[in-house]
Amino acid sequence: MVSRRAILASAVGLLPAVSRAAQTPGTDGAFQAFIAALRPDAAARGVSAETFDAAFRGITTPDASVLARTRRQGEFVRPVWDYLVGTVSAGRIARGRARAVALTQTLKAIEARYGVPEPIVLAFWGIESDFGASAGGIPTIRALATLAAARHRGTLFRDELLAALTILQRGDIAANRMSGSWAGAMGQVQFLPSTYLAHAVDFDGDGRRDIWLSDADSIASIASYLKDLGWDPALSWGYEVRLPGDFDLARYSGDLAEFAERGLRRADGKPFPARGRASLFLPGGLGAPAFLITDNFEVIRGYNTSDSYALAVGHLADRLGGGPSLAAPWPTAARLDGSGLRALQTGLAAAGFYDGPTDGRAGPKLRDAVRRYQVSAGLPADGYATPALLAQIEGRSMPRR
Repeated sequence: MVSRRAILASAVGLLPAVSRAAQTPGTDGAFQAFIAALRPDAAARGVSAETFDAAFRGITTPDASVLARTRRQGEFVRPVWDYLVGTVSAGRIARGRARAVALTQTLKAIEARYGVPEPIVLAFWGIESDFGASAGGIPTIRALATLAAARHRGTLFRDELLAALTILQRGDIAANRMSGSWAGAMGQVQFLPSTYLAHAVDFDGDGRRDIWLSDADSIASIASYLKDLGWDPALSWGYEVRLPGDFDLARYSGDLAEFAERGLRRADGKPFPARGRASLFLPGGLGAPAFLITDNFEVIRGYNTSDSYALAVGHLADRLGGGPSLAAPWPTAARLDGSGLRALQTGLAAAGFYDGPTDGRAGPKLRDAVRRYQVSAGLPADGYATPALLAQIEGRSMPRR
């Protein structure tokens, strides 16, 4: 299975694409030749000639709009607080609570079987498709064939296209109903075909794993995937916290009980659980909302590798469960854009603090590198990349590790 995390956080418009642009197939003939050449590999997977022909009936040219999305995606940068405004809105919270009431028994049965809390499952469903109302209408086979023929991300989309044909062969969905996002993520849960084959479930018992029209199959498939990714039923995803003034930011990982002993408090005033490990996450730097995130935060990132996405899922789940809005305000100061983050990655890498890709993403690897640099320079180690930090790194000789 090709994991959704590895290939496609960008399928829902959150992260930059790995490649800067796809190479457009030269001619319609070349596109048709690519499809014809796919037939033997599809047959080797058990896809019949009838299924293959039905899947590609009427598909004679690539989808130019899909290729355009691959080019735009590389410049996509959005601060976490802007993303949260759109995803954790009052309207979505209200719709989610209404759906929870309507599906009470189904949600309880899903939580009992998979160990994933109802609000978490609902939060994923809400963010991926607005609780099934907006699942995407782009035909999956044509979108995947377009990306595969262009060799966008190498052979990954060719593999996903073969997986989609396997789904059609199994009869879970008809070719004319298989739809989703521009990058092949399908249905109410936005699964890539390989993720669907490995994790989708038939919860309503009708003999098909229908993530397009069945609410029960959709939300159960989310729970099944999270369980397979390692969701721990004993832990939350994380907690908004208040930092004491003398808190040592360099000690950002440890047991929840240890953080409590060091003076950290939940923003909602409730106690921490007796067990579990967590790490400090300051997506807006000091003074902005601060969080202790558990291993379940990484499970959420297994569904989509964006920190903004994972935080939105967690916070939306809390709000759906009756929790409060965030206590601390978000920053209003200037922030680094994608080119600034790439420059920061380059500077940190030159001094031995960073060994990840130069992709303009403020993910865990960059946060860790920023922390190590801040410690070495005697700065508060909040792990937050700012224009001032970049100016300091570019303006003087950096301390080596």
